[in-house]
Amino acid sequence: MSGIFQIIRNFFLRVGGFFSVFFGFIANSIKNLFAAFARLFGLTQSDYFLESNEAQGTGRIEAKQQIEKKQNNIPETPTPNRRRANAKVDDYFLNMAREVKKD
Repeated sequence: MSGIFQIIRNFFLRVGGFFSVFFGFIANSIKNLFAAFARLFGLTQSDYFLESNEAQGTGRIEAKQQIEKKQNNIPETPTPNRRRANAKVDDYFLNMAREVKKD
């Protein structure tokens, strides 16, 4: 019985794949047709619908001066290796592992 369901599922997947390719081809054809008309009428220019930069008030902004960072002249002192706060829990698990290893 499960073989029939698998055949039906595969059939619908194939039909869906066919329609996606077929309608994709049609959609691409229509898109190319409209793109040809857009090129013909000159609608492909990027600034066709935009005003000039001066009219929008978006003139070029001058670059800000970079702020110099002061170097920290304090040498770093090495810190001793500290144990983590949950060292007791770690010790518990280490001891348990040692006990298991002994057995």
